[in-house]
Amino acid sequence: MQLTQYSDYALRALIYLGLNGDRRCTVGEIAGAYGVSENHLTKVVHRLGRAGFVATTRGRNGGLELAMAPAEIGIGAVFRATEGNFDLVECFADGTRNGCPISGPCALTHVLETALDAFLDVLDRHTLEDLLRPRDALKLIFAARAAAREETLPG
Repeated sequence: MQLTQYSDYALRALIYLGLNGDRRCTVGEIAGAYGVSENHLTKVVHRLGRAGFVATTRGRNGGLELAMAPAEIGIGAVFRATEGNFDLVECFADGTRNGCPISGPCALTHVLETALDAFLDVLDRHTLEDLLRPRDALKLIFAARAAAREETLPG
């Protein structure tokens, strides 16, 4: 199983905002820190805002910040809010999209449902605060990346 890029970017954005909880950040700043598409990240942040994880402020001093404490942001909740589809296989889909002829008696369905439940259970045991524990190491990485970007700027 692999997270979608959408969920990956959502978790990265939350980590960045959590590390910089003393100030507002911009989408451009976060995109630059990770070297990812600002346009794509804008869509991700919009959904994080609609889901209540991120607060946005418009205007000159605007930006993004966490809408709640990192300890209150469950990784499982973020994953559920950003992953659009948990249909690991065709038989997880509703009847109109499930064309598998053995989906009724097939034991694979139960095995995969159990695995998905276990995966989500592990995510539910962790919060953004857990992901911020190597705070000093993460901040050093971002500082080094920012310095490298500044060195490559013309002028």
